Amino acid sequence: MKTVCFIGAGSFGTALSTVVASKGCRVNIFDVDEPHLKRMEDAMENTDYLPGVKLSGDYHFYTNNEEAIKDADVVVFSLPAQIFRVALKAAVPFIREDALVMNIAKGIEQKTLKRMSEIAEEMFDMDRYVMISGPSHAEEVGIGVPTTISVSSRNIESAKAIQELFGTNRLRLYTNDDMIGMELAGSLKNVMAVGSGIIGGLGFGDNARAAMMTRGLAEMTRLGVKLGGKPETFAGLAGVGDMIVTCTSMHSRNFRCGKLIGEGMDPEEARKSIGMVVEGMFTAEAAVELAKKADVEMPITEAIYAVITGKLDVKTGVEMLMGRPLKAEM
Repeated sequence: MKTVCFIGAGSFGTALSTVVASKGCRVNIFDVDEPHLKRMEDAMENTDYLPGVKLSGDYHFYTNNEEAIKDADVVVFSLPAQIFRVALKAAVPFIREDALVMNIAKGIEQKTLKRMSEIAEEMFDMDRYVMISGPSHAEEVGIGVPTTISVSSRNIESAKAIQELFGTNRLRLYTNDDMIGMELAGSLKNVMAVGSGIIGGLGFGDNARAAMMTRGLAEMTRLGVKLGGKPETFAGLAGVGDMIVTCTSMHSRNFRCGKLIGEGMDPEEARKSIGMVVEGMFTAEAAVELAKKADVEMPITEAIYAVITGKLDVKTGVEMLMGRPLKAEM
């Protein structure tokens, strides 16, 4: 059976590891946080980030990068987007020439405004690079709740290999050849999830959330298409599918963070209180910069960014959006 190495012992990587472990694969988990990894190994459970999901199968835990990676058939980067570059650079010397690299991070790199695949292209063979995205809470994947996601690669055979490796009767993967659209949809919906949480924290109802999600999806699609993505991707699992699950669930750290902000907590304090990386708080800045660069109007994204950076009061932001000039929907 294959050896699958997970770089980063977070919640979603752990959840995905249970999928391949259940199929008889050897699972190597590498993390720089030695105490966290030791707790995980002793309990055979990620008590810090995915409590309640027991790890069963052929698991091995490493704090040495080379030892974890060198024999792996697939190397999965399960890390926050902002540290993907550093982690990939450190791992590349030890990745086998026939191994696949899979990335699960959903974000845009700050300052460079690069998608994860654009970072990977600087140092890795893109025919062996694969990314996944879609509506998939780690808490549900880990306990086997039926889930569907999309997988993309420049090489369809690489995408199909991951589709087969991770596919079970509980996790269904669809191939999608639009990596640009999938990456942008997966990144931008995190910003919208913060906005959705803010709406919840303010005590507004379903009408307001549905409006924000729908109009938010419209501006996400505008930017995505301008940057080379396909509109149908934003109507699929990586777009509207992930948008629904991230903007409506307390499993979503982006939604929870936004809710705290809407309830009056300082944005930075709200982010820290979540205890895990809130990608939408970092992606918002990159999204606003990308929109300016592409000359695409994204008023909801701009308002969310202004709120989380303290430049705009939450209620004023809502009034500003609702008071925009009237226009046709399409």
